[in-house]
Amino acid sequence: MKNEVLGSVRGLLPGIAERARSVDEKGRIPAETVRDLTAAGVFRMLQPTRYGGAEDDPVAFYEVIRAISGACGSTGWVAAVLGVHSWHLGLFADEAQQEVWGADPDTLIASSYAPIGRLTPVDGGFEVSGRWSFSSGCEFADWALIGALVVGAEGRPVDFMTVLIPRTDYEIREVWDSMGLRGTASDDIVVERAFIPAHRAMRNFEQAQLRNPGRKVNPGPLYRMPFGTIFTSTVAASVIGMAAGCHDLYVAKMQDRIRLSLGGGRFVEDQFAQVAVARAASEIDAAILQTDRNVREIHEYAVRNEKIPMELRLRARRDQVRGTERAIQAIDILFKTAGGNSLHRGNVIERAWRDAHAGSVHVANDVEHALSMYGRGVFGLKVEDNLV
Repeated sequence: MKNEVLGSVRGLLPGIAERARSVDEKGRIPAETVRDLTAAGVFRMLQPTRYGGAEDDPVAFYEVIRAISGACGSTGWVAAVLGVHSWHLGLFADEAQQEVWGADPDTLIASSYAPIGRLTPVDGGFEVSGRWSFSSGCEFADWALIGALVVGAEGRPVDFMTVLIPRTDYEIREVWDSMGLRGTASDDIVVERAFIPAHRAMRNFEQAQLRNPGRKVNPGPLYRMPFGTIFTSTVAASVIGMAAGCHDLYVAKMQDRIRLSLGGGRFVEDQFAQVAVARAASEIDAAILQTDRNVREIHEYAVRNEKIPMELRLRARRDQVRGTERAIQAIDILFKTAGGNSLHRGNVIERAWRDAHAGSVHVANDVEHALSMYGRGVFGLKVEDNLV
């Protein structure tokens, strides 16, 4: 199928790439870029059709995210997380979806999923307080999805939930200053005793069991897929895209380079350089092929409305973290062989290297944890994790 959004986004990539250095230096993506991505339909790709979305194939969404990330890592990362939140909101009760999209289907949602907050049950819902970090692109959002622990009568955590909160109920603290993904403005969200009605709260356990309330109004296959697949694959797609973009830039920049050491000569005639681009390209292709294959297979189960095997869900997580790992291996190869010029701040290879490594430390890209889960499953041991 033709990816129409990708066709629109390709026309934006030269401008996104041109602004990448400024984004990195200023620590912000310009509002113009977000408007352009909105007009191109990026943020509606995984949004329910009931609210003007496309309910698109997630693999098509990942293709778009990889393309944007290849032009600018920070822009691709923000597009990824804001875009996948449109899917996540589709899992919530219809009343919550109506609150966000009823007046404006282009309303964006930020997040910080770590269970930092404290939820106290009150009449009709919960009271929440806390301070959350790493909320990428939060300045462009009017709502946020935040993680919190429900605290029982004895003061002990009794449940883990994700709640939806409007911009009027939280403050953004500008604290982001990182070595990579500098332009994502992943600032802190602070909440003081805000009320969360019950329809804007969802248990993470039920979400992992595919028992989300949104399925009542969004019966399509997209909303029968696991959060542990859709969200983590989104994060991986951005990092893989950074590596792919770095590879393309590397090849273009090295075409006319003449070595000033090691006997001189054209760089492209160096056998070691040829092997480097081959290894990097192979790692990137393997990452894309495996991650896309798994998501397609899971989507096929959802289309048939059949139970998705745990073996497949675990395989998707295995290959997703390996995809990120392969992308990092590819970009390390390119960075190492690019020579001293790649060390200069603002160099496209240096920036891609920083961005990819920053993205790789996201909890969804925890390689050892995900591989351990896969191993447990293979050995017939019970696997309990909300990111499967």
